[in-house]
Amino acid sequence: MSAPIVIVEYDQEWPRRYEAERDRIMEKIGSEISAIEHIGTTAVPGVCAKPVIDMMVAVPGPGKADGLLTALSQIGYEDVTKIEDNDEWFYCLGRGSCALYYHLHLVKADSEHWRRHIAFRNYLRAHPDTALEYCRLKRALARMYRTQREKYTESKTEFIERVVAEARGDPAL
Repeated sequence: MSAPIVIVEYDQEWPRRYEAERDRIMEKIGSEISAIEHIGTTAVPGVCAKPVIDMMVAVPGPGKADGLLTALSQIGYEDVTKIEDNDEWFYCLGRGSCALYYHLHLVKADSEHWRRHIAFRNYLRAHPDTALEYCRLKRALARMYRTQREKYTESKTEFIERVVAEARGDPAL
């Protein structure tokens, strides 16, 4: 059984915490990557989320991702999950505590995986009603699947797919 899924109110410190963490990462591996972005709902002002700052780092491929693991472990990213059978998403690394955790996703630069996450984030930022709908969904799913992270995540897929499709049709984004 995994730890319970906890959804908290938006914390105005999340953007600053992302920026501080981004700076730490850039200091360590900035010359090795092409971009870093704050993703997920902690990147959307006013929206509830799990207290996890999700970040994507753009790398050219799996070899470069492998090569960054040692440097990232030196700044605390020791919880490493290799993403198997995925040409675009190579690793999810973590550090932190239950109060605030950081996920660092090593992703192929300008891949479909990269573009989908940016489109989703940007759409929620531009459409507060949709963002609040997503918050309500996450709260309901967290109650329903309190310790079942895979079911919680899978149950958000239809909503996310709809938003990404809408984002791609939105000329303003």
